[in-house]
Amino acid sequence: MAESVHLGDITCPSGELVLMDGGYLQLWSGSRNPEEVRGPDIPPSVDFEVVGPDADAAARAFDRQSGRTLYDIPRDRADAFAATFEAARHGLDASLRAFPTQVPHRERVRRAIAGGEPDFLISGVPVVAIGGVPADRALPVLATEGEDEWSWAHFRIVCRDGSAVASRRLGPIGIDWARFVFADADALDAWEHERPIDGLADVVFWGRDAERIAAELGVGPTGTAGEQDTFGWLNLPVEQARGRALALDGSLDRESRWVKVDFRPHSHHWQVMADVRGSEYDVATIEVGGARMMYAMTSVGDGFFPVTLELDADGVPVAVQITVTDDESSEEP
Repeated sequence: MAESVHLGDITCPSGELVLMDGGYLQLWSGSRNPEEVRGPDIPPSVDFEVVGPDADAAARAFDRQSGRTLYDIPRDRADAFAATFEAARHGLDASLRAFPTQVPHRERVRRAIAGGEPDFLISGVPVVAIGGVPADRALPVLATEGEDEWSWAHFRIVCRDGSAVASRRLGPIGIDWARFVFADADALDAWEHERPIDGLADVVFWGRDAERIAAELGVGPTGTAGEQDTFGWLNLPVEQARGRALALDGSLDRESRWVKVDFRPHSHHWQVMADVRGSEYDVATIEVGGARMMYAMTSVGDGFFPVTLELDADGVPVAVQITVTDDESSEEP
């Protein structure tokens, strides 16, 4: 039998748990309009809801996103999207209604849980939301070893003691940054992905020619836990660090010298990833917004990772399982 490892504990004071790509927390809007945090490479978008007597059937026939809510449709394609819906509803009594403004991500969690939807999208990336999670206790997170000693087969978040008598397949978690985050939905309002919480930042570089460039600049090793052969400057005022990173990156002759330059503001993301890099299992927890959340590297890179909710006889969550090395984890649903 495969061995399980206790990776740590998380807390979920709101009772609503979010499972998503930790790298995409840079897009998390919390209770704000997503337009307020939209990056320059993300087009202005509109959210729709399927309404009418046959709304559920029409949404299933359309089959674009889970449930009756359709998020992050680029505005310049909204008319074509609506026309496609009209053709797909096959006479069912339903229509698309645009929300006056985009739905905040915290509200998407509430809507997904209330509507029994297995997942929702943030800029096209699937996110899983789970309700009914114990709010008054720590939740152990376990990992089961895969056939390859360097990978996991499953992550398991234990909600309650007891045996499950049923299970429900939820949507996949879409991962582009090779890292999961398991977090309380309310606590994510306090998350700072890029803004330094102490006004400081690091500039780190590494690669084939890093040692030679470090000698030219008179810079020593960073000594960052979990990283070897990295050089740079630590704990600089953020604008000074940004300037050094840009100057270094701009001075490199890519044909003759290869170096990777990383600008790292002291944000929550920087803090937890520093702990991840220094940990035995590439996992770390961080206290944010009154809750303890966990970052965990997938161990297999990017992909789509199915989530299963295990339930007791009363339909209450017993555990949440994320499949990592199953064949389905590498295929888009």
